[in-house]
Amino acid sequence: MLDESFLAVKSRLLEIKERIRRAELREGREEGSVELIAVSKAQQAQGIAEAILAGHFAFGENYVQEALEKRGLFLSDPRIELHFIGHLQRNKVKALLQVPWPRLVIHGLDSERIIDELGNRARALGTRVEVLIQVNLGGEPQKSGCTLSALPALIDRVRTFPELILRGLMTIPPWNPDPEQSRPHFAQLRSLRDQFLGPNAWLSMGMSHDFEVAIAEGATHVRIGRAIFGERGKSEQA
Repeated sequence: MLDESFLAVKSRLLEIKERIRRAELREGREEGSVELIAVSKAQQAQGIAEAILAGHFAFGENYVQEALEKRGLFLSDPRIELHFIGHLQRNKVKALLQVPWPRLVIHGLDSERIIDELGNRARALGTRVEVLIQVNLGGEPQKSGCTLSALPALIDRVRTFPELILRGLMTIPPWNPDPEQSRPHFAQLRSLRDQFLGPNAWLSMGMSHDFEVAIAEGATHVRIGRAIFGERGKSEQA
Protein backbone atom coordinates (compact mmCIF):
# COMPACT_ATOMS: atom_id res chain seq x y z
CA MET A 1 0.00 0.00 0.00
CA LEU A 2 1.39 3.40 -0.99
CA ASP A 3 2.20 5.83 1.80
CA GLU A 4 -0.41 8.58 2.35
CA SER A 5 2.31 11.24 2.43
CA PHE A 6 3.62 10.16 -0.99
CA LEU A 7 0.12 10.13 -2.43
CA ALA A 8 -0.49 13.66 -1.12
CA VAL A 9 2.73 15.02 -2.65
CA LYS A 10 2.01 13.27 -5.94
CA SER A 11 -1.55 14.61 -5.99
CA ARG A 12 -0.42 18.19 -5.33
CA LEU A 13 2.26 17.94 -8.02
CA LEU A 14 -0.26 16.70 -10.54
CA GLU A 15 -2.67 19.48 -9.60
CA ILE A 16 -0.03 22.19 -10.01
CA LYS A 17 1.16 20.75 -13.33
CA GLU A 18 -2.42 20.68 -14.58
CA ARG A 19 -2.91 24.31 -13.56
CA ILE A 20 0.29 25.18 -15.42
CA ARG A 21 -0.96 23.29 -18.48
CA ARG A 22 -4.29 25.14 -18.39
CA ALA A 23 -2.51 28.49 -18.01
CA GLU A 24 -0.34 27.68 -21.03
CA LEU A 25 -3.47 26.80 -23.01
CA ARG A 26 -5.26 30.03 -22.02
CA GLU A 27 -2.32 32.11 -23.17
CA GLY A 28 -1.86 30.23 -26.43
CA ARG A 29 1.52 28.93 -25.34
CA GLU A 30 3.01 25.60 -26.26
CA GLU A 31 2.31 22.85 -23.74
CA GLY A 32 5.42 22.21 -21.69
CA SER A 33 6.86 25.69 -22.28
CA VAL A 34 6.79 26.42 -18.52
CA GLU A 35 9.03 24.43 -16.18
CA LEU A 36 7.96 23.79 -12.61
CA ILE A 37 10.70 24.20 -10.00
CA ALA A 38 9.63 22.50 -6.77
CA VAL A 39 11.06 24.71 -4.02
CA SER A 40 12.50 22.23 -1.56
CA LYS A 41 14.21 24.68 0.80
CA ALA A 42 13.42 23.90 4.45
CA GLN A 43 11.74 20.67 3.40
CA GLN A 44 12.51 17.26 4.85
CA ALA A 45 14.26 14.64 2.76
CA GLN A 46 11.13 12.49 2.76
CA GLY A 47 9.07 15.06 0.85
CA ILE A 48 11.80 15.53 -1.76
CA ALA A 49 12.21 11.78 -2.18
CA GLU A 50 8.45 11.48 -2.63
CA ALA A 51 8.47 14.16 -5.33
CA ILE A 52 11.27 12.32 -7.15
CA LEU A 53 9.35 9.06 -6.86
CA ALA A 54 6.34 10.87 -8.33
CA GLY A 55 8.45 11.75 -11.37
CA HIS A 56 9.51 15.32 -10.64
CA PHE A 57 13.16 16.28 -11.10
CA ALA A 58 13.60 20.07 -10.84
CA PHE A 59 14.15 21.43 -7.33
CA GLY A 60 14.92 24.85 -5.88
CA GLU A 61 17.19 25.52 -2.91
CA ASN A 62 18.09 28.81 -1.20
CA TYR A 63 21.06 27.92 0.97
CA VAL A 64 24.27 26.19 -0.12
CA GLN A 65 24.73 24.30 3.15
CA GLU A 66 21.21 22.94 2.98
CA ALA A 67 21.66 21.90 -0.64
CA LEU A 68 24.90 20.12 0.27
CA GLU A 69 23.16 18.27 3.08
CA LYS A 70 20.63 17.00 0.54
CA ARG A 71 23.20 16.12 -2.12
CA GLY A 72 22.48 12.41 -1.79
CA LEU A 73 18.94 13.02 -2.99
CA PHE A 74 19.91 15.47 -5.71
CA LEU A 75 22.61 13.13 -7.04
CA SER A 76 20.30 10.10 -7.01
CA ASP A 77 19.04 10.49 -10.57
CA PRO A 78 20.77 11.99 -13.64
CA ARG A 79 17.55 13.78 -14.58
CA ILE A 80 17.57 15.95 -11.45
CA GLU A 81 18.13 19.70 -11.81
CA LEU A 82 19.23 21.81 -8.85
CA HIS A 83 18.07 25.41 -9.23
CA PHE A 84 19.82 27.64 -6.70
CA ILE A 85 17.27 30.41 -6.19
CA GLY A 86 18.64 32.17 -3.10
CA HIS A 87 21.31 34.81 -2.59
CA LEU A 88 24.66 33.19 -3.32
CA GLN A 89 27.51 34.26 -1.05
CA ARG A 90 31.00 34.47 -2.55
CA ASN A 91 32.49 32.20 0.11
CA LYS A 92 29.99 29.45 -0.76
CA VAL A 93 30.63 29.35 -4.52
CA LYS A 94 33.51 26.87 -4.43
CA ALA A 95 31.60 24.38 -2.27
CA LEU A 96 28.54 24.60 -4.52
CA LEU A 97 30.48 24.10 -7.75
CA GLN A 98 32.61 21.21 -6.51
CA VAL A 99 29.61 18.88 -6.32
CA PRO A 100 28.93 17.04 -9.61
CA TRP A 101 25.27 18.01 -9.81
CA PRO A 102 23.53 16.45 -12.83
CA ARG A 103 22.48 20.00 -13.72
CA LEU A 104 23.01 23.22 -11.79
CA VAL A 105 21.25 26.51 -12.58
CA ILE A 106 21.93 29.62 -10.47
CA HIS A 107 19.07 32.14 -10.58
CA GLY A 108 20.21 34.95 -8.30
CA LEU A 109 23.28 36.71 -9.71
CA ASP A 110 23.10 40.37 -8.75
CA SER A 111 26.60 41.87 -8.53
CA GLU A 112 29.87 41.98 -10.43
CA ARG A 113 31.68 40.50 -7.41
CA ILE A 114 29.57 37.33 -7.36
CA ILE A 115 29.75 37.05 -11.16
CA ASP A 116 33.55 37.28 -11.04
CA GLU A 117 33.78 34.73 -8.24
CA LEU A 118 31.49 32.31 -10.02
CA GLY A 119 33.19 32.73 -13.38
CA ASN A 120 36.69 32.35 -11.96
CA ARG A 121 35.75 29.29 -9.88
CA ALA A 122 34.04 27.67 -12.84
CA ARG A 123 37.14 28.31 -14.95
CA ALA A 124 39.42 26.79 -12.32
CA LEU A 125 37.22 23.70 -12.08
CA GLY A 126 36.86 23.36 -15.83
CA THR A 127 33.09 23.53 -15.74
CA ARG A 128 30.29 25.67 -17.15
CA VAL A 129 27.34 27.02 -15.17
CA GLU A 130 23.90 28.15 -16.30
CA VAL A 131 22.93 31.45 -14.69
CA LEU A 132 20.19 34.08 -14.49
CA ILE A 133 20.45 37.64 -13.25
CA GLN A 134 18.04 38.64 -10.47
CA VAL A 135 16.43 42.07 -10.76
CA ASN A 136 14.90 43.77 -7.71
CA LEU A 137 11.96 45.43 -9.44
CA GLY A 138 10.21 46.38 -6.21
CA GLY A 139 13.19 48.30 -4.85
CA GLU A 140 12.95 46.40 -1.56
CA PRO A 141 16.18 46.81 0.44
CA GLN A 142 15.74 43.48 2.23
CA LYS A 143 15.72 41.54 -1.03
CA SER A 144 18.56 40.54 -3.31
CA GLY A 145 18.65 41.58 -6.92
CA CYS A 146 20.27 44.30 -8.97
CA THR A 147 18.74 47.66 -9.82
CA LEU A 148 17.40 48.44 -13.27
CA SER A 149 20.32 50.76 -13.94
CA ALA A 150 22.86 48.06 -13.03
CA LEU A 151 21.37 45.36 -15.27
CA PRO A 152 23.13 46.17 -18.57
CA ALA A 153 26.57 46.18 -16.94
CA LEU A 154 25.90 42.85 -15.20
CA ILE A 155 24.83 41.27 -18.49
CA ASP A 156 28.05 42.47 -20.08
CA ARG A 157 30.04 41.14 -17.12
CA VAL A 158 28.53 37.65 -17.36
CA ARG A 159 29.34 37.58 -21.06
CA THR A 160 33.04 38.09 -20.34
CA PHE A 161 33.11 34.55 -18.90
CA PRO A 162 32.70 31.71 -21.42
CA GLU A 163 32.14 29.47 -18.40
CA LEU A 164 28.85 31.23 -17.57
CA ILE A 165 25.81 30.51 -19.75
CA LEU A 166 23.37 33.41 -19.38
CA ARG A 167 19.89 31.92 -19.58
CA GLY A 168 17.68 34.83 -18.55
CA LEU A 169 16.31 36.98 -15.73
CA MET A 170 14.67 36.32 -12.37
CA THR A 171 12.57 38.44 -10.02
CA ILE A 172 10.60 38.19 -6.76
CA PRO A 173 7.88 40.87 -6.63
CA PRO A 174 6.88 42.54 -3.36
CA TRP A 175 4.67 40.18 -1.36
CA ASN A 176 0.94 40.73 -1.83
CA PRO A 177 -1.81 38.13 -1.39
CA ASP A 178 -3.50 39.50 -4.51
CA PRO A 179 -1.69 37.89 -7.48
CA GLU A 180 -2.73 40.72 -9.78
CA GLN A 181 -0.46 43.04 -7.81
CA SER A 182 2.50 41.04 -9.15
CA ARG A 183 1.49 41.48 -12.79
CA PRO A 184 3.22 44.85 -13.42
CA HIS A 185 6.51 43.43 -12.11
CA PHE A 186 6.22 40.34 -14.29
CA ALA A 187 5.41 42.44 -17.34
CA GLN A 188 8.38 44.68 -16.61
CA LEU A 189 10.77 41.73 -16.34
CA ARG A 190 9.48 40.42 -19.67
CA SER A 191 10.14 43.81 -21.24
CA LEU A 192 13.68 43.87 -19.85
CA ARG A 193 14.27 40.34 -21.10
CA ASP A 194 13.10 41.26 -24.60
CA GLN A 195 15.19 44.43 -24.62
CA PHE A 196 18.48 43.00 -23.39
CA LEU A 197 18.42 39.24 -24.07
CA GLY A 198 15.74 38.59 -26.66
CA PRO A 199 12.40 36.77 -26.50
CA ASN A 200 13.86 33.28 -26.16
CA ALA A 201 15.66 33.93 -22.86
CA TRP A 202 14.20 32.53 -19.63
CA LEU A 203 11.95 34.35 -17.20
CA SER A 204 12.08 32.86 -13.70
CA MET A 205 9.08 34.39 -11.93
CA GLY A 206 5.93 33.33 -10.15
CA MET A 207 5.33 31.43 -6.91
CA SER A 208 2.50 29.45 -5.33
CA HIS A 209 0.01 32.34 -5.13
CA ASP A 210 0.75 34.14 -8.42
CA PHE A 211 2.29 31.67 -10.88
CA GLU A 212 -0.69 31.72 -13.24
CA VAL A 213 -0.37 35.51 -13.59
CA ALA A 214 3.37 35.02 -14.17
CA ILE A 215 2.65 32.51 -16.94
CA ALA A 216 0.25 35.00 -18.52
CA GLU A 217 3.12 37.50 -18.57
CA GLY A 218 5.62 35.08 -20.10
CA ALA A 219 7.22 33.06 -17.28
CA THR A 220 9.28 30.11 -18.46
CA HIS A 221 10.10 28.86 -14.94
CA VAL A 222 7.82 29.07 -11.90
CA ARG A 223 9.07 28.40 -8.37
CA ILE A 224 6.49 26.63 -6.21
CA GLY A 225 7.02 25.11 -2.78
CA ARG A 226 4.09 25.66 -0.44
CA ALA A 227 1.47 24.34 -2.87
CA ILE A 228 3.47 21.12 -3.27
CA PHE A 229 5.08 20.44 0.10
CA GLY A 230 2.80 22.39 2.44
CA GLU A 231 3.19 25.43 4.68
CA ARG A 232 6.52 26.44 6.16
CA GLY A 233 5.05 29.07 8.44
CA LYS A 234 6.73 32.09 6.85
CA SER A 235 5.05 35.30 5.80
CA GLU A 236 6.62 35.24 2.35
CA GLN A 237 6.80 31.87 0.70
CA ALA A 238 7.42 30.27 -2.65
